[in-house]
Amino acid sequence: MEELCRVGAAAPLRGDVEEPKQGSVLFLGGNEVKSSAVVKYSSAPPQAAFARLQEKTDLKLPPANWLRESAKLGPAGTTILGNNKKSKPFSSFGMAYDFIDSVGNDVDVVSDSENIKKLLKIPYSKSHVSMAVHRIGRTLLLDELDIQELFMRSSQTGDWTWLKEFYQRLIDQKWQRKKKSKEHWYQKAILSKFLYYSINGDGAAQPVPSTSKQHQEGPVSGESDEAGRSSWPAPFEMPSSLSEDPGASNQGSVPLEPSYIVGHVASAPKEQNLTTLFNDGENSQGLKNDFVRNILWTFEDIHMLVGSNMPIFGGGRYPAVSLRLRDNNKPINVLTGIDYWLDNLICNVPELVMCFHVNGIVQKYEMIKTEDIPNLENSNFSTKVIKDIAQNILSFLKSNCTKEGHTYWLFKASGSDIVKLYDLTTLCEETEDKYQNPFTMPVAILLYKVACNMMLKKNQNKKHYGTIRTLLLNCLKLLDNGRHPQIIASANYMLSELFQLDEPKKEDSTDFPINGNSDESYSEEEEEMPDSDENGSYSNSSDPPDDNKAVAIIKSVGELSVPEKYKSVHRIRPSCAFPVCHGTEERCRLVLNYVLEGLKSVDSSVKKEGDLPAADPSTPIPLKYEDESTSGGPECLEKQMALFLDKMGSFQKGKHCSQSGMIPGSWQYKMKLQLILKSSKAYYVLSDAAMILQKYGRALRYIKLALQCHDTYCCLCASMLPEVLVFLCQCLTLCGDIQLMLAQNANNRAAYLEEYNYQTKEDQEILHSLHRESRCQVFAWATDLSTDLECQLSVSCKCYEAAYEILLFSNLKNQNPEQHIQVLKRMGNIRNEIGVFYMNQAAAVQTERLGNKNVSTTEQQLWKKSFSCFEEGIQNFESIDDATNAALLLCNTGRLMRICAQAHCATEGDFKREFSPEEALYYNKAVDYYLKALRSLGKRDVHPAVWDSVNWELSTTYFTMATLQQDYAPLSRKAQEQIEKEVSEAMKKSLKYCDVDTVSARQPLCQYRAATIHHRLASMYHSCLRNQVGDEHLRKQHRVLADLHYSKAVRLFQLLKDAPCEFLRVQLERVAFAEFQMASQNSSAGKLKTLFGALDIMVKAKGAFQLIRKELVAESEQKSKDKSSAENVSPNDSPTGLNKEEVLKLLSIFESRMSFLLLQSIKLLTSTKKKIGGINEEEVVLKTNKQVYSLLLRATANKSMTLLERIEVILNLLEQLAQNNEASHGGIQ
Repeated sequence: MEELCRVGAAAPLRGDVEEPKQGSVLFLGGNEVKSSAVVKYSSAPPQAAFARLQEKTDLKLPPANWLRESAKLGPAGTTILGNNKKSKPFSSFGMAYDFIDSVGNDVDVVSDSENIKKLLKIPYSKSHVSMAVHRIGRTLLLDELDIQELFMRSSQTGDWTWLKEFYQRLIDQKWQRKKKSKEHWYQKAILSKFLYYSINGDGAAQPVPSTSKQHQEGPVSGESDEAGRSSWPAPFEMPSSLSEDPGASNQGSVPLEPSYIVGHVASAPKEQNLTTLFNDGENSQGLKNDFVRNILWTFEDIHMLVGSNMPIFGGGRYPAVSLRLRDNNKPINVLTGIDYWLDNLICNVPELVMCFHVNGIVQKYEMIKTEDIPNLENSNFSTKVIKDIAQNILSFLKSNCTKEGHTYWLFKASGSDIVKLYDLTTLCEETEDKYQNPFTMPVAILLYKVACNMMLKKNQNKKHYGTIRTLLLNCLKLLDNGRHPQIIASANYMLSELFQLDEPKKEDSTDFPINGNSDESYSEEEEEMPDSDENGSYSNSSDPPDDNKAVAIIKSVGELSVPEKYKSVHRIRPSCAFPVCHGTEERCRLVLNYVLEGLKSVDSSVKKEGDLPAADPSTPIPLKYEDESTSGGPECLEKQMALFLDKMGSFQKGKHCSQSGMIPGSWQYKMKLQLILKSSKAYYVLSDAAMILQKYGRALRYIKLALQCHDTYCCLCASMLPEVLVFLCQCLTLCGDIQLMLAQNANNRAAYLEEYNYQTKEDQEILHSLHRESRCQVFAWATDLSTDLECQLSVSCKCYEAAYEILLFSNLKNQNPEQHIQVLKRMGNIRNEIGVFYMNQAAAVQTERLGNKNVSTTEQQLWKKSFSCFEEGIQNFESIDDATNAALLLCNTGRLMRICAQAHCATEGDFKREFSPEEALYYNKAVDYYLKALRSLGKRDVHPAVWDSVNWELSTTYFTMATLQQDYAPLSRKAQEQIEKEVSEAMKKSLKYCDVDTVSARQPLCQYRAATIHHRLASMYHSCLRNQVGDEHLRKQHRVLADLHYSKAVRLFQLLKDAPCEFLRVQLERVAFAEFQMASQNSSAGKLKTLFGALDIMVKAKGAFQLIRKELVAESEQKSKDKSSAENVSPNDSPTGLNKEEVLKLLSIFESRMSFLLLQSIKLLTSTKKKIGGINEEEVVLKTNKQVYSLLLRATANKSMTLLERIEVILNLLEQLAQNNEASHGGIQ
């Protein structure tokens, strides 16, 4: 071997890098084994060169720096001795807490490197193996389970007696504690001194001061006492054997006196508090990660998070070396070689430097490469076999340690070839309280922490929801509410957070695997490896052939060396799939169940129920609605609203406290706030879902619970977060929606009341928890179920106003523009509803006012209320540029003005009724509002339906004004000509806004309206022509206008199939108009021409009679059908809606005028000397007219004819006249 340094010199071997290169592949012994190591954490100082000791240095003598803190050595020197407690039952938990991201996901095993080495040496060693195995997701945590220490404590404390009895019964009936030999302590001492010499520059053996001697004296005699005083789950106070020669024997060693044995450097740990353990568990003793290095070691396909305290020094051309002390008289055996090889592999150290000694006297140094260690003389082993052992143990543990949260015990007795795996949690529960297992709390905390860590990333990958839920449920199984309320409350809150309340649940098999066969899913096959105790001495006992308590058994350790002997068959548990919720209500109920459990934990930890300043049990919690007679109506509502807003505004200055005695800032306080807010959101979603299902009573009950939760939150919270205020706005908005729907569906009030009063036990318990903090009455004004329509509408409006006020005074309007717009829209809508309600009430009062001719004060008050609501609603819509809804409210205001106008109609008796100035005033106001509505819309394209509706209403208003002025002309105030002019203008404006061309559902109405307007105008001009004398120009103008409007009216009425009577009336008026013209004519030819024109008008009325006949025939057939089916039909019922009285009246007039015209034509044709287009034509016309006249007289004389028969006669006669007129048209010039 190449000489490293001169004898006696302290020349350092320098290295520039603290840790070896990360991620290397080493080729060892000719067999390739893939190994890479990444240092995740290191507390070691920069690597220092070691001092080579002079030959003959006596390691039995302590150096001057012994057991003193050293920056070069770091904690390595002291950890060799008492401070590195050999039995550390929670060392893996400390690492897991520090690297929580890796737990349950990326890493297969978390453990101390000593435990890993012990497992991989099982086939080579006869030593016992005793390890605790815990499963967290796909990760296995391995910790030493020192049975000696455990049972020693059991005899003192009474704990674990069930395990001691089980052990003695099945494994070792004559168990007794084995004390460590003097040789063991001797080897520990010289190793510690050797390391201190190696960092001491002068290399001289200097005596230890007396204080140091005293320091080292106590531990042997005090060991058991010290151990007895410490309390599990605190770490054991046992010396460590790190870097010790496991193959050393007692031969040739020099026994040391007790004074040479080093004692405990650290003082005994104090009793741990479980709550403190939760708060800072990773920092409390026993759960602290006190390894010098935490290394992510990948050995083949196995990923391990390993803790190591091996000192690493810089040296020579290599960045790092490990330093070992060997007895020159004892050859290196296989166990030692595996030990050294694995240590260097885990820490990625390429070489080890070995110092040989004889009886503590230094002899020489030797440097060995890591890849050469498997080939050393007497220490030859196959790296491939070590790889197979690792894979087999991993598969064995992965297949059998399946229950998360359970403590498994991997045990091999000393000298035995059988390895057994027990489920200690199941054994413990069979015998006594599960909390006797000291691993329960650390496991529960780790499950909780892993779930917390995954919750932070839950939005990135929702498939982990099932994983998180399983972790938390397993955590809760391990905890007792009386002992661990904080974790229970927090875990339940996290469980509630897994369920998304803001959107419908999407069941996707890719996100939530139900069969659990995805490679990435939780609870995949996992492995865990146990700790080793090199110095434990167990009696060699035979293994019972049948052990039915074991979960699994390896029958021979030799099997572990067989490649792929054990294969993992355990697949993911189906319970890890996220539960499928069939609907919103089921999802919310799950959330509320978890919230309730959390609230119970918080409440139980604050005070017992009897200690609370609770309400008088004889006073019931007010849950029902109050009768409106006791609530004081809208005035009382105003006061309650004012009080509510005062309270909301006081958050900036007011102090709020808990009635139950919770301290602000405590975990109970913070957790209860979160749980209450979550329950409020769940109830809000339930209420929203009930609204969609039109279960308005249930919806009101849920929103009441949501607001009661919010009330309690307000009582506890000193300042409101913006998102909480926004949520409160949403709750109040939904409450307003529900109250509005209740008002609009008053017919089902009984059913809604039943839904409202129903309450589940879960809801009652949550409410009980709320009442510990608050009376929950702040929102009572908004959530009572009233039986009064006006009250419901008012409450709805106040809910929206409250939401709007909150947005205003909390300056949330700009941050939440969408919410602001929605609230303003609803405010505009509810004010429209209230305005319409008051308007309809005013119309009803007006209808009932028969005897009293004056407008009542009640009506006027209702008008004012209605107008005020419409005005406010218009402002709301205009503030958010909602032109369509603003136009609708302007339209409703116009309708209100028309109702006001109608109210002034009956102020005088009908016998002297005139169109009053008040009517004109209100109708003109109505016109103004309709025009404003049109201006608001701008053009039809904005909203065609609303545009058409406003146009129709405007046309109706003008038409009504014109009709009233025409029928009840204000002659006492205005001249006839002025009235006629105003009527004409109003009618024309009505026509302007009456769209007869656009195809729509309203088109027939528009056509009928236009036809009626033309008819009325024609009648007016006809009347003017009759009554006017003098101005011939004006008479001619009126004659032309009358004829024009009659023609237009006829054309429009002909388009309609349901107005035969109106069409007939217009034709009769045209006949009368012709008769009036004929009366002023002097010549026979002129009169004859007018007569034939009038008869032609009558012939054209044939279409009206055909429609009437069609309807009468249909009615007759329906009666016959009904009679045959024995159905009783009233004789006055007309399924066609035909007014028979009107038809009879018009038919009589038609017969009369037709008879008159025929008689006049016969007289004129007989008396005239003039030939009409030839002798033959005159005779034909005269003959036909006489024949028709004769038939008409006979028909009118027959009083027994039915209406249908009379119609048939008229149609027959009109047909004859039609043929006659065709012949006569050419002759009458």
